[in-house]
Amino acid sequence: MSTEYKIWDPSVGLKIGSFTLHYYSLMFVFAFGFGFILMKKIFDIDHVNQKYLDPLFTWTLLGTILGARLGHVIFYQRELFTEDFLSVFLPIKTKPELEFTGFSGLASHGATIALIFTTLYYSFKIIKKNPFWVYDRLGIVVSLGGAFVRLGNFFNSEIIGKQVDPNSPFAVLFPQMSDEYGITVPRYPGQLFEAAGYVLLFILLWILYRKTDKKYQQGWLFGLFFIILWAIRFFVEFLKEPQGKEYISIGSLNTGQVLSIPFMIAGVVIMLYSKNFRITEAENAKPE
Repeated sequence: MSTEYKIWDPSVGLKIGSFTLHYYSLMFVFAFGFGFILMKKIFDIDHVNQKYLDPLFTWTLLGTILGARLGHVIFYQRELFTEDFLSVFLPIKTKPELEFTGFSGLASHGATIALIFTTLYYSFKIIKKNPFWVYDRLGIVVSLGGAFVRLGNFFNSEIIGKQVDPNSPFAVLFPQMSDEYGITVPRYPGQLFEAAGYVLLFILLWILYRKTDKKYQQGWLFGLFFIILWAIRFFVEFLKEPQGKEYISIGSLNTGQVLSIPFMIAGVVIMLYSKNFRITEAENAKPE
Protein backbone atom coordinates (compact mmCIF):
# COMPACT_ATOMS: atom_id res chain seq x y z
CA MET A 1 0.00 0.00 0.00
CA SER A 2 1.42 3.41 -0.96
CA THR A 3 2.03 6.03 1.67
CA GLU A 4 0.57 9.52 1.54
CA TYR A 5 2.92 11.47 3.79
CA LYS A 6 4.71 14.61 2.64
CA ILE A 7 8.48 15.04 2.87
CA TRP A 8 9.66 18.39 4.27
CA ASP A 9 13.32 18.84 3.38
CA PRO A 10 13.92 22.52 2.54
CA SER A 11 17.16 24.43 2.18
CA VAL A 12 18.29 26.12 5.39
CA GLY A 13 17.95 29.61 3.96
CA LEU A 14 18.52 32.07 1.15
CA LYS A 15 22.04 32.28 -0.25
CA ILE A 16 23.18 35.89 -0.62
CA GLY A 17 26.70 35.63 -1.96
CA SER A 18 28.72 33.83 0.70
CA PHE A 19 26.10 34.65 3.33
CA THR A 20 23.08 32.47 4.13
CA LEU A 21 19.98 34.14 5.54
CA HIS A 22 18.35 31.34 7.52
CA TYR A 23 14.58 31.06 7.12
CA TYR A 24 14.13 30.97 10.89
CA SER A 25 15.89 34.33 11.21
CA LEU A 26 13.85 35.65 8.27
CA MET A 27 10.62 34.68 10.04
CA PHE A 28 11.74 36.70 13.08
CA VAL A 29 12.41 39.66 10.78
CA PHE A 30 8.90 39.27 9.37
CA ALA A 31 7.41 38.97 12.87
CA PHE A 32 8.95 42.22 14.11
CA GLY A 33 8.72 44.00 10.74
CA PHE A 34 5.02 43.36 10.24
CA GLY A 35 4.50 43.93 13.95
CA PHE A 36 6.01 47.41 13.66
CA ILE A 37 3.85 48.24 10.62
CA LEU A 38 0.72 46.92 12.34
CA MET A 39 1.36 48.82 15.56
CA LYS A 40 1.97 52.00 13.53
CA LYS A 41 -1.46 51.47 11.96
CA ILE A 42 -2.98 50.97 15.42
CA PHE A 43 -1.39 54.19 16.70
CA ASP A 44 -2.82 56.03 13.69
CA ILE A 45 -6.29 54.62 14.34
CA ASP A 46 -6.11 55.64 18.01
CA HIS A 47 -4.55 59.04 17.18
CA VAL A 48 -1.51 58.36 19.35
CA ASN A 49 1.72 60.28 18.75
CA GLN A 50 4.14 58.17 16.67
CA LYS A 51 7.04 59.18 18.93
CA TYR A 52 5.88 56.45 21.32
CA LEU A 53 6.27 53.74 18.67
CA ASP A 54 10.06 53.32 18.54
CA PRO A 55 10.52 52.78 22.29
CA LEU A 56 7.69 50.24 22.27
CA PHE A 57 9.44 48.34 19.48
CA THR A 58 12.76 48.44 21.35
CA TRP A 59 11.38 47.20 24.66
CA THR A 60 9.28 44.54 22.94
CA LEU A 61 12.30 43.25 21.02
CA LEU A 62 14.48 43.10 24.14
CA GLY A 63 11.77 41.46 26.22
CA THR A 64 10.98 38.87 23.56
CA ILE A 65 14.54 37.72 22.83
CA LEU A 66 15.94 37.77 26.37
CA GLY A 67 12.75 36.44 27.99
CA ALA A 68 12.34 33.66 25.44
CA ARG A 69 15.95 32.56 25.81
CA LEU A 70 15.96 32.61 29.60
CA GLY A 71 12.57 30.89 29.64
CA HIS A 72 13.87 28.04 27.51
CA VAL A 73 16.93 27.51 29.68
CA ILE A 74 15.00 27.72 32.97
CA PHE A 75 12.06 25.56 31.86
CA TYR A 76 13.81 23.05 29.57
CA GLN A 77 17.63 23.19 29.70
CA ARG A 78 18.86 24.33 33.12
CA GLU A 79 22.14 22.45 32.75
CA LEU A 80 23.42 25.26 30.49
CA PHE A 81 23.83 27.51 33.53
CA THR A 82 26.67 25.27 34.71
CA GLU A 83 27.82 23.58 31.50
CA ASP A 84 27.96 26.53 29.08
CA PHE A 85 26.94 29.75 30.84
CA LEU A 86 27.80 32.14 27.99
CA SER A 87 25.47 30.28 25.62
CA VAL A 88 22.54 31.27 27.83
CA PHE A 89 22.91 34.95 26.94
CA LEU A 90 24.90 34.96 23.69
CA PRO A 91 24.13 33.40 20.26
CA ILE A 92 27.08 31.01 20.61
CA LYS A 93 28.11 27.78 22.24
CA THR A 94 31.59 27.34 23.72
CA LYS A 95 31.60 23.57 24.22
CA PRO A 96 32.93 21.35 22.78
CA GLU A 97 34.26 24.27 20.72
CA LEU A 98 33.34 27.87 20.01
CA GLU A 99 30.53 28.05 17.45
CA PHE A 100 28.02 30.70 16.38
CA THR A 101 24.54 29.19 16.74
CA GLY A 102 22.17 32.15 16.63
CA PHE A 103 19.46 32.41 19.27
CA SER A 104 18.10 28.87 19.16
CA GLY A 105 16.09 27.47 22.03
CA LEU A 106 13.40 30.06 22.77
CA ALA A 107 10.34 29.61 24.99
CA SER A 108 7.14 31.59 24.48
CA HIS A 109 6.27 31.39 28.19
CA GLY A 110 9.53 33.15 29.06
CA ALA A 111 8.95 35.78 26.39
CA THR A 112 5.46 36.45 27.76
CA ILE A 113 6.67 36.95 31.33
CA ALA A 114 9.44 39.30 30.18
CA LEU A 115 7.05 41.26 27.97
CA ILE A 116 4.68 41.79 30.87
CA PHE A 117 7.46 43.59 32.77
CA THR A 118 8.97 45.52 29.84
CA THR A 119 5.50 46.71 28.86
CA LEU A 120 4.81 47.83 32.42
CA TYR A 121 7.94 49.98 32.27
CA TYR A 122 6.95 51.36 28.87
CA SER A 123 3.40 52.10 30.05
CA PHE A 124 4.31 53.92 33.27
CA LYS A 125 7.55 55.63 32.26
CA ILE A 126 7.17 56.36 28.55
CA ILE A 127 3.63 56.52 27.14
CA LYS A 128 2.03 57.01 30.58
CA LYS A 129 -1.10 55.02 29.88
CA ASN A 130 -2.86 52.20 31.70
CA PRO A 131 -0.75 49.08 30.94
CA PHE A 132 -3.85 47.24 29.76
CA TRP A 133 -4.27 49.81 26.98
CA VAL A 134 -0.85 48.71 25.67
CA TYR A 135 -1.42 44.99 26.37
CA ASP A 136 -4.69 45.03 24.40
CA ARG A 137 -2.93 46.29 21.28
CA LEU A 138 0.26 44.33 21.77
CA GLY A 139 -1.76 41.11 21.93
CA ILE A 140 -2.99 41.69 18.38
CA VAL A 141 0.57 42.12 17.13
CA VAL A 142 1.96 39.19 19.11
CA SER A 143 -0.68 36.84 17.69
CA LEU A 144 0.55 37.51 14.16
CA GLY A 145 4.20 37.43 15.23
CA GLY A 146 3.71 34.08 16.92
CA ALA A 147 2.52 32.59 13.63
CA PHE A 148 5.73 33.69 11.89
CA VAL A 149 7.85 32.21 14.68
CA ARG A 150 6.12 28.84 14.37
CA LEU A 151 6.66 28.94 10.62
CA GLY A 152 10.34 29.44 11.43
CA ASN A 153 10.21 26.31 13.59
CA PHE A 154 8.67 24.47 10.65
CA PHE A 155 11.49 25.57 8.35
CA ASN A 156 13.97 24.37 10.99
CA SER A 157 12.20 21.01 11.39
CA GLU A 158 11.99 21.62 15.14
CA ILE A 159 9.17 21.46 17.70
CA ILE A 160 7.84 18.56 15.69
CA GLY A 161 4.74 16.51 16.37
CA LYS A 162 4.32 12.97 17.58
CA GLN A 163 4.48 9.98 15.26
CA VAL A 164 1.41 9.58 13.05
CA ASP A 165 0.11 6.97 10.61
CA PRO A 166 1.92 7.49 7.26
CA ASN A 167 -1.46 7.49 5.50
CA SER A 168 -2.82 10.34 7.61
CA PRO A 169 -3.45 13.56 5.64
CA PHE A 170 -1.44 15.32 8.35
CA ALA A 171 1.64 13.08 8.13
CA VAL A 172 4.92 14.86 7.35
CA LEU A 173 8.44 13.41 7.23
CA PHE A 174 11.18 15.71 8.59
CA PRO A 175 14.56 14.39 7.33
CA GLN A 176 16.37 17.34 8.95
CA MET A 177 14.91 16.89 12.42
CA SER A 178 17.25 16.74 15.39
CA ASP A 179 18.61 13.38 16.52
CA GLU A 180 17.01 13.99 19.93
CA TYR A 181 13.63 12.91 18.50
CA GLY A 182 14.83 9.42 17.55
CA ILE A 183 14.03 7.56 14.35
CA THR A 184 12.84 9.64 11.39
CA VAL A 185 9.19 8.74 10.86
CA PRO A 186 6.10 10.66 9.66
CA ARG A 187 4.88 13.09 12.31
CA TYR A 188 2.24 15.75 12.89
CA PRO A 189 3.30 19.23 11.69
CA GLY A 190 2.57 20.71 15.12
CA GLN A 191 4.25 23.97 14.16
CA LEU A 192 1.71 24.55 11.37
CA PHE A 193 -1.25 23.70 13.62
CA GLU A 194 -0.07 26.28 16.12
CA ALA A 195 0.70 28.88 13.44
CA ALA A 196 -2.79 28.47 11.94
CA GLY A 197 -4.35 28.94 15.37
CA TYR A 198 -2.41 32.16 15.91
CA VAL A 199 -3.44 33.54 12.52
CA LEU A 200 -7.11 32.90 13.37
CA LEU A 201 -6.61 34.56 16.76
CA PHE A 202 -5.04 37.59 15.07
CA ILE A 203 -8.01 37.89 12.69
CA LEU A 204 -10.48 37.65 15.59
CA LEU A 205 -8.70 40.26 17.70
CA TRP A 206 -8.31 42.63 14.76
CA ILE A 207 -12.03 42.42 13.94
CA LEU A 208 -12.97 43.02 17.58
CA TYR A 209 -10.55 45.95 17.77
CA ARG A 210 -11.82 47.59 14.58
CA LYS A 211 -15.53 46.73 14.62
CA THR A 212 -16.48 46.89 18.30
CA ASP A 213 -15.92 49.20 21.26
CA LYS A 214 -14.00 46.56 23.22
CA LYS A 215 -10.75 48.49 22.82
CA TYR A 216 -12.24 51.08 25.21
CA GLN A 217 -12.74 48.39 27.87
CA GLN A 218 -9.08 48.20 28.84
CA GLY A 219 -7.90 44.64 29.39
CA TRP A 220 -10.78 42.87 27.63
CA LEU A 221 -8.92 42.16 24.40
CA PHE A 222 -5.78 41.20 26.31
CA GLY A 223 -7.71 38.77 28.52
CA LEU A 224 -9.28 37.15 25.48
CA PHE A 225 -5.86 36.98 23.82
CA PHE A 226 -4.40 35.20 26.87
CA ILE A 227 -7.21 32.66 27.05
CA ILE A 228 -7.20 31.69 23.37
CA LEU A 229 -3.47 31.84 22.71
CA TRP A 230 -2.58 29.62 25.65
CA ALA A 231 -5.51 27.30 24.93
CA ILE A 232 -4.09 26.81 21.44
CA ARG A 233 -0.69 26.06 22.93
CA PHE A 234 -2.23 23.72 25.54
CA PHE A 235 -4.14 21.56 23.05
CA VAL A 236 -1.45 21.45 20.33
CA GLU A 237 0.97 20.15 22.98
CA PHE A 238 -0.95 16.85 22.95
CA LEU A 239 0.34 16.32 19.40
CA LYS A 240 3.92 17.53 19.98
CA GLU A 241 7.07 15.79 21.14
CA PRO A 242 8.58 17.01 24.45
CA GLN A 243 10.91 19.97 23.89
CA GLY A 244 13.44 19.17 26.60
CA LYS A 245 13.63 17.89 30.13
CA GLU A 246 10.23 17.98 31.81
CA TYR A 247 11.12 19.90 34.96
CA ILE A 248 7.44 20.69 35.51
CA SER A 249 4.65 18.20 34.85
CA ILE A 250 1.31 17.15 36.32
CA GLY A 251 0.12 13.67 35.42
CA SER A 252 0.11 13.44 31.63
CA LEU A 253 0.44 17.23 31.21
CA ASN A 254 3.88 18.37 30.06
CA THR A 255 5.80 21.52 30.97
CA GLY A 256 4.29 23.62 28.18
CA GLN A 257 0.76 22.70 29.22
CA VAL A 258 1.30 23.25 32.93
CA LEU A 259 2.81 26.69 32.27
CA SER A 260 -0.12 27.61 30.00
CA ILE A 261 -2.80 27.01 32.64
CA PRO A 262 -1.96 30.06 34.85
CA PHE A 263 -1.97 32.31 31.80
CA MET A 264 -5.44 31.10 30.77
CA ILE A 265 -6.74 31.67 34.31
CA ALA A 266 -5.18 35.14 34.32
CA GLY A 267 -6.97 35.87 31.06
CA VAL A 268 -10.34 35.02 32.57
CA VAL A 269 -9.67 37.23 35.62
CA ILE A 270 -8.51 40.14 33.44
CA MET A 271 -11.63 39.94 31.27
CA LEU A 272 -13.88 39.93 34.34
CA TYR A 273 -12.20 42.99 35.84
CA SER A 274 -11.87 44.89 32.55
CA LYS A 275 -15.35 46.41 32.98
CA ASN A 276 -13.81 48.59 35.71
CA PHE A 277 -11.36 50.16 33.26
CA ARG A 278 -13.59 51.54 30.51
CA ILE A 279 -12.47 54.79 28.88
CA THR A 280 -14.01 57.18 26.37
CA GLU A 281 -12.84 57.66 22.79
CA ALA A 282 -11.29 60.99 23.75
CA GLU A 283 -9.36 59.46 26.65
CA ASN A 284 -8.14 56.72 24.34
CA ALA A 285 -6.30 59.16 22.08
CA LYS A 286 -4.10 60.90 24.61
CA PRO A 287 -1.38 59.87 27.08
CA GLU A 288 -2.67 59.81 30.64
